[in-house]
Amino acid sequence: MLTPYLLQSVVPLVLIAWLAFARPLSVVGFWAQALAIVGILMAIGRVGILSFPPWWTLYVFAGLVVAAIANGLAQRRSIPRWPHGLGGWLCLIGFAAAGLYSANVVRLAAVAAAPPAVYVVDLAAPLAPGTYLVANGGAAPAINAHAELLDQTVARYRPYWGTAHGVDLIALDRLGLRADGVLPVDPRRYEIFGRVVVAPCAGTVIAAVDGLRDMPVPMVDRRHLAGNHVILRCAAADTLLGHFQRGSVRVRAGQQLAIGEPIARVGNSGNTSEPHLHINAQLPGTAAAPFAGEPIPIRIQHRYLVRNDRLVVPTLKDQP
Repeated sequence: MLTPYLLQSVVPLVLIAWLAFARPLSVVGFWAQALAIVGILMAIGRVGILSFPPWWTLYVFAGLVVAAIANGLAQRRSIPRWPHGLGGWLCLIGFAAAGLYSANVVRLAAVAAAPPAVYVVDLAAPLAPGTYLVANGGAAPAINAHAELLDQTVARYRPYWGTAHGVDLIALDRLGLRADGVLPVDPRRYEIFGRVVVAPCAGTVIAAVDGLRDMPVPMVDRRHLAGNHVILRCAAADTLLGHFQRGSVRVRAGQQLAIGEPIARVGNSGNTSEPHLHINAQLPGTAAAPFAGEPIPIRIQHRYLVRNDRLVVPTLKDQP
């Protein structure tokens, strides 16, 4: 995960600095470069995970792009309209290609942000009050890593089909940061670690697993993908909540829960690159493959959440 975080930070700054300080080779090349940078920023906003740098950094980058364009416009009278040399043409073609590629990424992400035209399960917020960022959510792998599991031609995906419409949530502090550092090893340094998880629907606990250790970041437990978890049967659908802190699960199989009752605390158990809460809905699986039921898209607080959306869970005094 460290490499994508650094790319999201460094690449935009390098491109903006190039636009701001390098003398434009042509007017057309300058605008191709500027539009390509805008497209790249939009693509990062759609498919990158804006936990580092924080989500508001894109607005800073946008302001820097505007300043760089203003600086370039001040020089436009002294440069030709079209490139004259090979280098200028190669830059023009390269930025045009980057802009078109970024535009297509944004288009695909926009399509994946629409909820599938099927039955959708409505859930209440599964977490204690706070601000949360959606790390994975949406109907396609471009913005939701879980959506790869929709491809049932891959045999190893079939036991986990039910998690294909899963949503991953991480917590943000007041500065929009999700951890003390870029990628700290200690899971306790993440804002979401230890946050209370509550029942997002009223139902019966079908399974409750505890006792698995919290992994140091970025180590994962591939033998127990959901880690410590609870499956809650609400009406005809099962809701899985996973990656709990060891020793925090406070419910048992067969227990009846109302919306908002505490279940556990967020940890870093299972197949998780860093602490977060995983939640998904599915039709019931089997005893041998509890996560293999037909996946069902979910709405949380009446919203179909996709990557980089922010979910605000108000305190009781802030609720209308």
